[in-house]
Amino acid sequence: MSRRFFMSRRTFSHCPLTRSVAAALLFAAPLAHAQTTQQIQQQQVQTQQPLPAAPAPVGTPSAQQTETPQQQLNGAPLASPTAHPGANNNTLEQIAPPPPPPPDPRRNPPARPGALTLEQVVTLARNANPALLAARRNLDATRAQELQAGVRVNPNVTIAGQEVTLGQSNPASPYTYEAEVSRLFERGEKRRWRLESARATTAQTDAQLRDQERSTVLAVKQQFVTMLVAKASVALADTNLADFRREVAINHDRYQAGDIGKLDFERLDLQLAQFESDQSSAQINLRQASDQLQTLIGAETPRVDFDIQGDIVPPDLTLDLATLDTRALANRPDYQAAIAGVAVADAGVKLAYANGTTDPTLEGEYDRTSIYNSAGFNVSIPLRIFDRNQGNKKTSEYTAQASRFTVVAAKNQALSDVDQAYVAYTQSRSLSARYNAHYLDEAQDVLSIAQFAYQHGGIALIDYLDALRDSRQTTSDALQAYAATWLAIHQLSYAAAFEVQP
Repeated sequence: MSRRFFMSRRTFSHCPLTRSVAAALLFAAPLAHAQTTQQIQQQQVQTQQPLPAAPAPVGTPSAQQTETPQQQLNGAPLASPTAHPGANNNTLEQIAPPPPPPPDPRRNPPARPGALTLEQVVTLARNANPALLAARRNLDATRAQELQAGVRVNPNVTIAGQEVTLGQSNPASPYTYEAEVSRLFERGEKRRWRLESARATTAQTDAQLRDQERSTVLAVKQQFVTMLVAKASVALADTNLADFRREVAINHDRYQAGDIGKLDFERLDLQLAQFESDQSSAQINLRQASDQLQTLIGAETPRVDFDIQGDIVPPDLTLDLATLDTRALANRPDYQAAIAGVAVADAGVKLAYANGTTDPTLEGEYDRTSIYNSAGFNVSIPLRIFDRNQGNKKTSEYTAQASRFTVVAAKNQALSDVDQAYVAYTQSRSLSARYNAHYLDEAQDVLSIAQFAYQHGGIALIDYLDALRDSRQTTSDALQAYAATWLAIHQLSYAAAFEVQP
């Protein structure tokens, strides 16, 4: 038995899960033999016919022999040389209650009453996020510029008097009063192009606001997933720690009963540090994710009792890539902002050419000198000989050309984002489905076999600890796979600019 077990460990040393299963299977045969012997002994006790004593082989030590060096190293009390490694299992079964079901990361984490859903958290962020509120006020300020762009030039009124202290009979310098009204008249439809530019700027700012809201919602969803996974990690860490403490207590009784050695018990007890570290890290991650999520929804001070609820296992999506591309080009606010930027640039070109035209100023005046009344007019036309707004015209033309390249870049980026998010979703969903349907159940099965085999002396402690570590790692990897799939779904909604989740 010992030779076969040694060869199995050497053969499967590169796979802890396989080594644990193999060792458990190697233990099955002697365990069945021991159970058969036990049944025969029970039958003989009932019939008061003891088993004939088997002749002791030559050189077999007696029960009163001193401890071996290995027993002295492990600190185990001396056991009968004919006893099976699981000889004290009757005592173990009396003091150990049935083991609880293993923790399953596929179960939704528990939530407090009134815990918020994802839809409620997103609504709070849209209504109370300070960055979004500031962006909406900026949109209002931009829209107010439309009023200013549509105003007309005000007229000017001038009233003047000369020599008013002299009488009207003074022949040398009689008094004079005059009143003038003047107004500049814009040519080239300047007011029209100002209005068009302002309205296009408002449309562009509105699209930018929706793009900022889209980014904020993505950040909220990401933090929601982070907090939900952190809650699941805390629940699993608490369950794992409680179960392992129970197991350490059981093995402490086994150690006291002489079923295992001191070295094995202390090595098992040291594993508590890993479970306690997992619990501490999970609680820190949960608190940090909660604070960040509350900040995104506009909370002034994070609350300790803040809680959320949601499904930990991601759903399946049925949308194809072509549909996502079409919806993205129709809904992406950054692409719409780029298109609105072209309208702004075109209006800027027209306004630059309009500003190069001449605007005349017309003036009418009334004069009274002594007892005589008179009227006059004045026309002022600037001569655009040198300055015809040439530089601004060229600048606006180049800006308009650049805006069209920006539209192409925004379109390409939208399609690229959708493709990347779709690939990330398909891959992460495939992995999470394998954990959901196969790996988690297999890891729990392997751990159960290894735990049973170790408690009955079929495998060594190192094999059981390997199975324990593999189970913890599989559970952690499953949660990360679920988180990656949820993040990919939210990233796909962000890339396509609509909710892809059914």
